[in-house]
Amino acid sequence: MARSLRVEADGGSRGNPGVAGYGAVVRDAASGGLLVELAAPLGRASNNVAEYRGMLAGLQAAARIEPGARVEVRMDSKLVVEQMSGRWRIKHEDMRALAAQARGVVAGIEDAGGAVDFTWIPRAQNAAADALSNRGMDGEEVEDWHEERAGTPGEGRTAPTRVVLVRHGVTALTEQACLDGRGGVDPSLSATGRAQAERAADLVAEMVGQEQVRVLTSSLARAKQTGVVVAERLGVAPQVDARWDEQGFGDWDGRAIADLLRESGEDLRALRDDPTFARPGGESHEELETRVVAAWEEAVEAGGTVVVVCHRKPILVVLAHVLDLPHESFWRLAGEPGSLTAIDARPDGRAVVTFTNRT
Repeated sequence: MARSLRVEADGGSRGNPGVAGYGAVVRDAASGGLLVELAAPLGRASNNVAEYRGMLAGLQAAARIEPGARVEVRMDSKLVVEQMSGRWRIKHEDMRALAAQARGVVAGIEDAGGAVDFTWIPRAQNAAADALSNRGMDGEEVEDWHEERAGTPGEGRTAPTRVVLVRHGVTALTEQACLDGRGGVDPSLSATGRAQAERAADLVAEMVGQEQVRVLTSSLARAKQTGVVVAERLGVAPQVDARWDEQGFGDWDGRAIADLLRESGEDLRALRDDPTFARPGGESHEELETRVVAAWEEAVEAGGTVVVVCHRKPILVVLAHVLDLPHESFWRLAGEPGSLTAIDARPDGRAVVTFTNRT
């Protein structure tokens, strides 16, 4: 029987928007035992965004404890509960992006055989998460994994974690040299892309042999479609993690690069060279790097062999991170559609890139 977990989450903003932070706890639903306590500052943000961040952190922790758990998320934010339950529309851009990440985590739990429900509770019943969110607003970071949590991922890890990064196959947008990002445009694989996915699956299966393996994908269609092919070849169910999504290009998503060079060449160069630059509705390289490195570290900590099917920029972010490359060297790394990159991440924190861009 699947394990049952309970997430209690909250967030707050002193000023709304103002100094913000979130808090979350994960409990064993049967015993009520405390498994995880989390809190973090968010800088300047709205109350609703902080509540979404608390919910997302709690969900990610629950998925890390038991990928196929039955999870109940309890919050005193009716807005977040109703929006995540699909009964209310999400109008705010920041909350839509966070909700998409959370749905990716939910999809991964469901794909592993679990389920997620959202429940509204009175504020008085959410005291633990509320107290943690106040610690976050005070600038404190908390990540306490308690002893009742059995089998901490990576605990006592003595062997390297083998990570195989797979770039998805092409879509009509990539074939037309368009920005293919994380925005409202979410194209499917083309015929060529499906052939690339099949070839990538062959290469991965040849690499891992009979090893037990996990397959993670981004939440975007082209990565999930490639990941399904790879996972089926390995005989496992893929898990979705939206932190591996491509960079959000905002109002440029789906635009042809040739048109952008002609119309907005200076801004296009800034998108490439300035890690703080973001288009309206999009995200900067620094924001992309923050979420991808967090996903990388979690995947490594779990140990074993993991295949991550994602996108060009997240793969380059990981390579730059493990090789300690400066941003100006970032684009010197190649990553073709359907290609494989393999990294052995050692328990001492060092990593060895065994090959890149293998097709």
